[in-house]
Amino acid sequence: MATKKKLLQAAAGAAGGAGLNVEEVFSTYLYDGTGSAQTITNGIDLDGEGGLVWIKDRDNARNHMLQDSERSTNFLFSDLTNAEVDYTTNAHTFNSNGFTINGSNIQFNQSGSTYASWTFRKAPKFFDVVTYTGDGVAGREIAHNLGTTVGSVIIKCTSGAGSWQVWHREGAGSGTSSSGQLNSTAAFNNALVQYYFGDDTQKIDPTSTVFTVSDHSAVNASGSTYVAYLFAHNDGDGEFGPDADADIIKCGSVSGSSSAQTVDLGFEPQFILYKRADDTAPWRLHDVMRGMPVGNNDAYLEANASSAEADYNIFSPTPTGFRIDYSVPYYNTSGGTYIYIAIRRGPMAVPESATDVFYLEEANNPNKFVTTGFVTDLALQKHTALSSSWYLADRLRGENKWLSTNTTGADLVGTDSTYYTGWDYMNGVDMNIYPSQSNDHIFYMCKRAPNFFDVVAYDGDATASPNSRDIQHNLGVAPEMMWIKCRTASENWAVYHSGIGATKYMNLNGTAAAATSANWWRNTAPTDTVFTIGHQDDVNLNGGTHIAYLFASLAGVSKVGSYTGNGSTQTIDCGFSAGARFILIKRTDSTGDWYVWDTARGIVAGNDPHLSLNTTAAEVTTDDSIDPVSSGFAVNQVSATNINVSSATYIFYAVA
Repeated sequence: MATKKKLLQAAAGAAGGAGLNVEEVFSTYLYDGTGSAQTITNGIDLDGEGGLVWIKDRDNARNHMLQDSERSTNFLFSDLTNAEVDYTTNAHTFNSNGFTINGSNIQFNQSGSTYASWTFRKAPKFFDVVTYTGDGVAGREIAHNLGTTVGSVIIKCTSGAGSWQVWHREGAGSGTSSSGQLNSTAAFNNALVQYYFGDDTQKIDPTSTVFTVSDHSAVNASGSTYVAYLFAHNDGDGEFGPDADADIIKCGSVSGSSSAQTVDLGFEPQFILYKRADDTAPWRLHDVMRGMPVGNNDAYLEANASSAEADYNIFSPTPTGFRIDYSVPYYNTSGGTYIYIAIRRGPMAVPESATDVFYLEEANNPNKFVTTGFVTDLALQKHTALSSSWYLADRLRGENKWLSTNTTGADLVGTDSTYYTGWDYMNGVDMNIYPSQSNDHIFYMCKRAPNFFDVVAYDGDATASPNSRDIQHNLGVAPEMMWIKCRTASENWAVYHSGIGATKYMNLNGTAAAATSANWWRNTAPTDTVFTIGHQDDVNLNGGTHIAYLFASLAGVSKVGSYTGNGSTQTIDCGFSAGARFILIKRTDSTGDWYVWDTARGIVAGNDPHLSLNTTAAEVTTDDSIDPVSSGFAVNQVSATNINVSSATYIFYAVA
């Protein structure tokens, strides 16, 4: 559906109408400089709708480069006071699905350098770009198209030198607006805000249709030209997502604390611009593409400085916001006031094809870049020819963090030369598992997406029996299968599966049949917003940190299900059209491995290689347990796997 039509439906409140998804209006896109023209395809319609592209060299001390649709080929620099510069030869071309970088300017396309780009599309209730010529009249009202609460306004004189003036709705703390400068570390000054955003005698906060500027030369000198970037603040009034009712941007403040604290946004963020407002502090840009993991170092760039990317362990995303993990001056100190602009994590659109969210590959070289074709959030790897552990990594835990499905072990922390995973790529994962072993390896890769797959990190608190605890998630539907692992202690992998229900649990690292206990799920099935845990250490160790992987059935993409064996052969209908590429099966009424088959190694009419998630064993290639079927797969009863014993019960997960 065209984005304009979707927006009209949302604005009109049409029954069944869909709003814009966050991935249609915002993108963090990482790329390598080439020294020649290259096209960045990020799905944002800049040609038809307009917007802003902000680029920064990650490796070198170079200026931030900002080009918007209203100023043609002219660039500004957030870390400088300079007037705009016309880069006619090297300026970007704005396309219907991204932008083209023309030329080899070292600021945004030097061969050998890596770059981060942030694209903001003009859209009501999200972002707007306004240009105007100053008239020198204090209290001047300038129209904009946000049509909602304005969260922040950033103004720059384009025809001459001058600081970037920033108005933020909570620049002086909760409920109190104030102003500062984007190119400076200086504190916000509530006593001077009227001299930029007011009539010189009083500040005048923006409305849903206009913002007000004074006669100061930084914002309204007669004859000078200006650009203003306006960011919305959604507060339960957002009109985004499939149901046109979701918030995607928040401009808020945090009161500093002497300890860790959690900020509630109502959504999981993918981008945070953050500054201490009441004291000298940099403007820091964080995003999940460069790395904003739970309990690991966060990559940041400073909007007010040309410095290269650095990292610091500070933010941990949650399903409804972010946690500030430490008390430090730039982020969280008692008595401090901190402001942010936060944008929701995507995608919001439900995937329509399994190849958009799931990838598998068998390769001889484990030290490789695995090209999935999509932003990847989970990687599961196993050496197929040798006895070796499974290794599971995910973007939420960050680089060099591994768990093994066949052990109870806590997070394995790797290094660049041994166990390495790099997530800051748009189309895959940089893997380095067994540098000295070049035999076959299998890679399974997933993307987080509504109704398909989600990842949630949480801290255990050993909720006392018989109490229960709800953990929020963003799967969008009730999870039908969950794998949960304590990251900080040797505990079993706990598995919930709808095929055995909420009164039972299983262990991914074991062979045992499903066992009955209320200590895992409190006899409560997950919902589309939460899953419930009890006090068992596997799922809720006091002081431990946990990671949960959530799976669901999605028509034509994935299937979570169960069946009863018939002792011979039977077809398992998953609703697919071209068969299953990945199959996981476990017997539930008796012992049995967590068997895995895939089309990379072969799902054929004859013998099919299989592995077991719960063991280090090399693949077995001598039995015909599975056969291909267009609607899903067929199971055969053979003694090697016993996946179709008469009257036995089984659970499965399959991906098309």
